[in-house]
Amino acid sequence: MQLTVNIGFQALAYASVLYLMAVGLSVTLGLMGFINLAHSVFAMTGGYLAAIACGNYGFPWYAALVAAPVFVGLIAAGIERALYARLYGRDELDQVLFCIGFIFITGALARMAFGPLQRPIALPNELATTISAASFTFSTYKIFVIAIGALTALVVLFSLERTRFGSMVRAAVENRGMAESVGLRTTLIFTCTFAIGGALAAIGGIIGADLFPINPSYAFDTLVYVQIVVAVAGLGTLRGSFISALMIGLIQTVSGYFFPEYGTILLFLAIFLFLFLRPQGLFGRPGVN
Repeated sequence: MQLTVNIGFQALAYASVLYLMAVGLSVTLGLMGFINLAHSVFAMTGGYLAAIACGNYGFPWYAALVAAPVFVGLIAAGIERALYARLYGRDELDQVLFCIGFIFITGALARMAFGPLQRPIALPNELATTISAASFTFSTYKIFVIAIGALTALVVLFSLERTRFGSMVRAAVENRGMAESVGLRTTLIFTCTFAIGGALAAIGGIIGADLFPINPSYAFDTLVYVQIVVAVAGLGTLRGSFISALMIGLIQTVSGYFFPEYGTILLFLAIFLFLFLRPQGLFGRPGVN
């Protein structure tokens, strides 16, 4: 029983980090059809900003958790207008090559500015504790991570389903031409959505620094994990990322507990078999790839 609870708890924490890092890509990919392999650059940027603010200038961790994603969202909006917008509608190979080049450039800049070693983000004392319930012991920090992931999932779902902005996003997803014909400014919607996705990735980069350490190769280290969350959820859909992240987190945690030397191999094998049998993913529309 204790092992089952521990595995479930670890899987939830892992899934929450993956979800925060990947949900922005799920939204932007579904909305813009842009294969943004460099999405993790925004998570890396958020992690570096928080590490520098807290480590070098004594900035409170909670304040960094709010301020860094806002700053990254603004950066993402500027990059989207200056670079990404030029590639909308272009061939997938052009998009992929651009993103790979962008990852190399940002990684090199991070190495020049901060060195090759990872940058830790010190946690507040109250999060570096444990909570006991019955015969179980849980990390306060991981409880916080799970709470942030669950809250973000609810906010994203509510925003897409119950708000005017969500209605505009869904209209642009279904038919951009029709949305523009009724007066929606899809360019502004794209920029705002891209900024929100970047900010969410930054939150994932900050609270997930213990799982994915912040270093110049961060974007490459997390590239596969972010992409498989989106692929399993389903391309062309704006929902399902949390369930996808939970599946991946559970597989990774279970295999890590029982077969630690084969954990990553088993994860990729399971994803391969799933996508082979259901290439559209959990919630993707058949024929969308």
